Amino acid sequence: QVQLAESGGGLVQPGGSLSLSCAASGIIFSRYDMAWYRQAPGKQRELVARIISGGGTFYVDSVKGRFTISRDNAKNTVYLQMNTLKPEDTAVYYCYGNRLRSYWGQGTQVTVSS
Repeated sequence: QVQLAESGGGLVQPGGSLSLSCAASGIIFSRYDMAWYRQAPGKQRELVARIISGGGTFYVDSVKGRFTISRDNAKNTVYLQMNTLKPEDTAVYYCYGNRLRSYWGQGTQVTVSS
């Protein structure tokens, strides 16, 4: 059974930092392209950052220079380090894994507010 389990969300003030983790099980993690998506209230789910199996990364323009995606294949875990957070980063953040099939985590809430 495949499981992607996110952790690390919470409430943070504007300008603060949070680190999200996604632990995968039931897949050969190192072969999977992994990504973080987010969905704000009333908006469509959008890609935030992606890291392919070979380590290459992609970021949506709105988070470039502030967010960093990384992976530890030995721990079957993908991370999202979020710095200089803004209120518009408030959303539920989802972990996503893809190779021949796609899998989603349950999501973790990130709220940026003073």
